[in-house]
Amino acid sequence: MARVEPVVGEPAAVADLGSERALLVADVHAGIEVGLRYERGIELDSRADERRALLCDLVAETDADRLVVLGDLAHRIAAPEGAEREELETLIRAVTDRVPMTLVEGNHDAGVAETFADAIDVIGPRGGVIGGSDGGSEHGRVGVLHGHTHPDPTLLDADVVCMGHEHPQVRLEDSVGGSRVERAWLRGAVDPAAFVDGRDGGVAVSGDPPELVVFPAFNERSGGTWVNVDGQSFLAPFLPDALPSGEAYLLDGTRLGDFRRV
Repeated sequence: MARVEPVVGEPAAVADLGSERALLVADVHAGIEVGLRYERGIELDSRADERRALLCDLVAETDADRLVVLGDLAHRIAAPEGAEREELETLIRAVTDRVPMTLVEGNHDAGVAETFADAIDVIGPRGGVIGGSDGGSEHGRVGVLHGHTHPDPTLLDADVVCMGHEHPQVRLEDSVGGSRVERAWLRGAVDPAAFVDGRDGGVAVSGDPPELVVFPAFNERSGGTWVNVDGQSFLAPFLPDALPSGEAYLLDGTRLGDFRRV
């Protein structure tokens, strides 16, 4: 059985794939400050150096053999250029000087895979399954996708499916009416019928359905879905229906219970 364990206090997790140990993150959104300036006229100091340093530190601290980005490595929905491309080049070089890097294409990654084809491995937007010793299953199989489109049905054969895109957050209130918003993990058994697109044919799952892990955004400036607020629209086309009994956890590991009731 594959295990995906969050790194306490960080928006990252580690998966033991048998032949290698992978560090997984989602929604890095490199170049977000450039995008916010262009899209909304918001001026913010770049945190590119901090993002890059944190990724490299996490690779070292977790003794990872590979970094897997679950989509939206880049921020602007266009081929990277200018300052955003420079940030991506520096980040990718810093990581790949240490370990190989895999990108699962997200909706913000237009042109990224082509631009950096010589430096990174790429999994298409409908995702794929990684892990298992020599393609087998003795160490478990982990499905990976971004989440902006319905996945390849073969992900239902994995033990755990990891996704990004949603940027889950919870709004927490105290006894005197104050509130704060924190990034969160969502975890629970997936509903196969809601997870895959009906146009892909019938759903066949042998044994228990996989666990679905929705990753918090790595980039704290990228906003997100307040999963415990009534009327909040989800971004992924299969959420929240595909996670009927999902639970929320804070980055520090605090279990909040059913995310709908937080």
